[in-house]
Amino acid sequence: MIVPFAAGGPNDGIARIMTERMRVFLGQPVIIENVDGSAGSIGAGRVARATPDGYTICIGYWGTHVANAAIYALDYDVVKDFEPISLLVESPLLIAASKATPASDLREFVNLLRANPDKASAAVPGSASHVASVFFQRETGTRFRLVPYRGAGPAIQDLAQGRIDMALLAAGAPLPHVRSGGFKAYAVSAKRRLAVAPDIPTVVEAGFPGLDATVWFGLFAPAGTPHDIIAKLNAATVEALADPNVRTRLADLALEIFPREQQTPAALAALQKAEIEKWWPIIKAANIKPE
Repeated sequence: MIVPFAAGGPNDGIARIMTERMRVFLGQPVIIENVDGSAGSIGAGRVARATPDGYTICIGYWGTHVANAAIYALDYDVVKDFEPISLLVESPLLIAASKATPASDLREFVNLLRANPDKASAAVPGSASHVASVFFQRETGTRFRLVPYRGAGPAIQDLAQGRIDMALLAAGAPLPHVRSGGFKAYAVSAKRRLAVAPDIPTVVEAGFPGLDATVWFGLFAPAGTPHDIIAKLNAATVEALADPNVRTRLADLALEIFPREQQTPAALAALQKAEIEKWWPIIKAANIKPE
């Protein structure tokens, strides 16, 4: 399983939880390989060009399989060069900042950014963070510098160590650092508070309902992978997502598992199509460029 980002981020964490259980169903090891760079497009491209025999798959998400095609000049097609296997989970974004930031809540943080345009630096470890950061600026009337990272793991470490000022990240992976006081969490981009972090307010509660958004994750194989192989991989995925231990571990990462009826290749294909139709015009109109 190709993880198209560095270790330590949400794609990597989900992949490791899933493969541990999937290998039981499949009766063989599932090896993870982290192939980072270009907001996940290097790793995803490797899967797009892989032999379609079921032995190379990838975990992808909204950024790699929707946004990247509107931002980067890819040498593969995010729809035609992949076979969907299953939807996995979705997550809101966490609006986080260095513990040295004086603001006590999101409104104060926004005011601080407005008063100091282009002074703060924001980690951008992938397309979701990139698009979210641009829209955060548009929604709040702020300006800050975007700093590209090869994955959420390195971005989280730099945020915890004060080398970067802020980041908008899938909520799960940063939570241990929030709990330990490594950095501040001002809000989650959701309508409801996270069950695993009920003390963090939502963007709606903080007065910025336009920032409400979630990021989804799914499994993909190369185009042309036989239907019986896709069916077997899907069955392994569905079985893993039903396992109580897997469900608990994913919930601890602030990830919500898609309902059983949506854990299908067709549901993943339909969601990807709908998200492309929604987001490509928005991204292109915002003139978001590769970092």
